[in-house]
Amino acid sequence: MAVKRFRQDLYYRLNVFPIEVAPLRNRKEDIPLLAAKFMAHVRKKLNCTGRELTQAEVLKLQNYHWPGNVRELQNIIERAVISSRCGSVKFDLPVPQASGTSLKTPIKKNGDNLNDVLTEEDMRLREKANIENALQATDWKIYGTGGAAELLGLKPTTLLSRIKKMGIVR
Repeated sequence: MAVKRFRQDLYYRLNVFPIEVAPLRNRKEDIPLLAAKFMAHVRKKLNCTGRELTQAEVLKLQNYHWPGNVRELQNIIERAVISSRCGSVKFDLPVPQASGTSLKTPIKKNGDNLNDVLTEEDMRLREKANIENALQATDWKIYGTGGAAELLGLKPTTLLSRIKKMGIVR
């Protein structure tokens, strides 16, 4: 306005029909499509080839809180592709830090809260429950696309050995 490029009332003219877009953390279902689009764009820009995102990688992105918005998702994907040198991507999602919180975390047995400190036994039980949930979600399909190993981000042989070690049966 100071250099006479815009009218003084431009804001009010444009604000007749405001469009509000929900933040990415409230639109988790949009993340797979956006991530695939950004991945394709970055790989094309860097002249890289590679596989599509796995279900485990998409779940990791969907489980993140996204304090930023779509641009943060784009930056994280671009950083992952660049750091992987066009190979297999690994997402380095920042850990949110609450300001003014103490470093001490209360110790609880149940471990329901993500901020709780868990004992070794609690961790084993949680891992076993997580594997059982993945097996149920995939109808006990371990290998291949859409299998529990892919969902968990593990090699199928590793998953099989953990199933055997934990005594998980169908």
